[in-house]
Amino acid sequence: MSTPTRPSAHAGRRLVLAAAVALTAGLTLATPAAAHAEVEADKPQALAENVTLSFVSEAESEAAGFTELRVVLPEGIVPADVTLGEGPKGWKFTATKDGYTVAGPALKAGVDAEHKIRIRQLPDAEELAFKTVETYSDGEISRWIELPADGKEAEQPAPLLKLKAAAPGAKAVGPSPTAAQSATAGAAAPTPSAAAPSAATSAADTSSAAADTASDEDSGMSSAILVAGIVVVLLVLGGGTWWLLRRRTASSGES
Repeated sequence: MSTPTRPSAHAGRRLVLAAAVALTAGLTLATPAAAHAEVEADKPQALAENVTLSFVSEAESEAAGFTELRVVLPEGIVPADVTLGEGPKGWKFTATKDGYTVAGPALKAGVDAEHKIRIRQLPDAEELAFKTVETYSDGEISRWIELPADGKEAEQPAPLLKLKAAAPGAKAVGPSPTAAQSATAGAAAPTPSAAAPSAATSAADTSSAAADTASDEDSGMSSAILVAGIVVVLLVLGGGTWWLLRRRTASSGES
C-alpha cells in the first residue's frame, strides 16, 4: 500500500508567491493613474505669506517637448501677487487675466517641465486647484483641469494643493499696489454731474451772459438815442411851424 505524497515546502512557497503576484497585479490595475501635473508648497498653510509653489508637468509625448504651460489661479490669488521663481532656461513669465503662462524654447521630448512661483499670500481655504494646460512643440495640448466630483477621481485632474488651517491670529493682507493700480486703471472716469457743471461750461455760460448784458445795454442806448433824436426833430419842426405862423400873422397885420 503506497503512502500519499504531501506537497513539499518548496511547492508551498511557490503557491504563496504566485498568489502575491496576482494580488499585486490586481491592486495595480484597480489603482487610478497618478496625476501628470502636480503642485507642492514650502508653506502649505492658509493665509501663509511669501509662499513658493513648485509645479511639475510630466512629459507624455515621445516625439515633442513642452513649449508652454498655462496656469489658472484659484480664487483668492490674483496674477499681480505672483512672480516667477525658477523655470526652464529661456522661458518667460507672463501674467494673464486669470493666471499666468510660462513659455519658451521647446524642451527635449520626454523631459518634464518644472517651474516655481512665489505668491504674496495664500487664501483662507482648505484646498486650492491650479488648472494647468500644457502645450507641446507639435501642437498637442493636454488639459489637467478636472476637479473631483461625487467622490470620483477625475481622469485628468488639476493639480491640487491641500492646506493646513491658518495660524492663530493670521489675517489676510491688503491687495498689492499693482493689483490696486490695475483696478483703478480699469474704472471708468466719472461723468460730470448736471448739478455741478464743469469749469469750462461755467466760464462759457458766464461769457454768454456778459455778452447778452452788453447787447441789452447797447440796445437800450440805441433806443434812448433814437427817442432823443425824435424829440429833437419834433422840437425843431414845432419851432419852425411856430415861426412860420408868426411871420404870416405879421404879414397880415401890415397889409
